[in-house]
Amino acid sequence: MLQTNATTTLLVTSPDPALLHSVSAARPDLRMMPLGPKISSDLKIEGTPLCFVDWLLPETSGLELVRRLREARPTRSAHITMVLDGDDSDERRRALKAGADDYMVGPLDAASLLDRLAFHEAGEASPAPARSRLANGDLVVDLAAHQARWQGTAVTLRPNEFRLLAHFMEHPDQVFSRSALIERLGKDDEAIDERTVDVWVGRLRRSLAAHGAPDPLRTVRAMGYVMDSFVGN
Repeated sequence: MLQTNATTTLLVTSPDPALLHSVSAARPDLRMMPLGPKISSDLKIEGTPLCFVDWLLPETSGLELVRRLREARPTRSAHITMVLDGDDSDERRRALKAGADDYMVGPLDAASLLDRLAFHEAGEASPAPARSRLANGDLVVDLAAHQARWQGTAVTLRPNEFRLLAHFMEHPDQVFSRSALIERLGKDDEAIDERTVDVWVGRLRRSLAAHGAPDPLRTVRAMGYVMDSFVGN
């Protein structure tokens, strides 16, 4: 099951043997590992890990495990998908607030896991636009390097945060509705509560503030969000 030359690691809280067998048969290049309640600081991971965390777990809650993944050095930059028991809007918001990047309704099976992986890989492999460096005041986004900087200091952003910021940087002074932002992040085929966008935006704002950057986004009541030009000047 484990591939020593793998470049993508999947961490799964419910490593059902049938699931592991099906995924390994379809993608022998993947390295699949069980995800327990404790995250070792010595955990060896190749590339950016993808974690699938069940809402309910035997020893702790899925929400608590997501928080631990965000705090642990090997997994703090992981792409985390919370596997929910049902399509509950409160559970979706709680998952995102805990630190998950995405959510899906379980149970997790090989087809849904591989679909998520394919979507993630397609996003990672997308070529950068011709205009690969975007700047707004002292805030700079390098699309080719997939990195944001404030006054020259790298800003740590998770995938959804980075895509949101890049979108606003590419389209300054334009108001975008929540539904338009869901579509921009490539999630228009999922049942996503528009209030989830507020969680994404809040997370982006907090990430930038943690690095000393001012809030680059303006909330337009009953319409959505806009990034005004010349932020930070």
